[in-house]
Amino acid sequence: MKNGIVRFVALAVFNVAVLLLIGVLLPGVSVGLNALWASVVLTLAALFVKPLLAGAFRKSAAKSASERTKAGEKVVQYVLVYVVELIIWVLTVLLSGVRASGFWGFVLPPVALLLGWVIYDRIDDRMRAKTAEIYDSVQAKVRGGSRSTPAPATNTAASESPETAAAREELRDGLTPEQRRMLDELG
Repeated sequence: MKNGIVRFVALAVFNVAVLLLIGVLLPGVSVGLNALWASVVLTLAALFVKPLLAGAFRKSAAKSASERTKAGEKVVQYVLVYVVELIIWVLTVLLSGVRASGFWGFVLPPVALLLGWVIYDRIDDRMRAKTAEIYDSVQAKVRGGSRSTPAPATNTAASESPETAAAREELRDGLTPEQRRMLDELG
């Protein structure tokens, strides 16, 4: 359940940011404070409707063409993803206070959502880790105890490469080894 909550919160926060940018940058789209409710609609659609629609579109596309080139297949994938994004955008406009008017108010926001979700996929792991950390600290405070620390790993440090150890250390405090060394030299 924790993973589901963390995923929902991380995606909802990111969707609020994307919706606010869409409202500011795109003509014919008015978002405002409705970004909060629209973010919930977008997040639910991304978590439940998007996989169903994408699967259905892929299935029908696979049936329609037996021989395709790699470039042609990529074009078909992008068109299908855009169609899914368009459906999700229409649902968001219908189910929230977001207003879209004119042709560009319905054509451009799915492109912006698509770009936003590509960026989200790139930073998803870091956002989930930070959200999980916040979730754990709030849960510990609600329970009245101290923040729980993860159980120590079974002696994997001896078997991991120096790069893996450095990456693990960077995830712990967010600093690269060089940044950590420079910080140590300052203080």
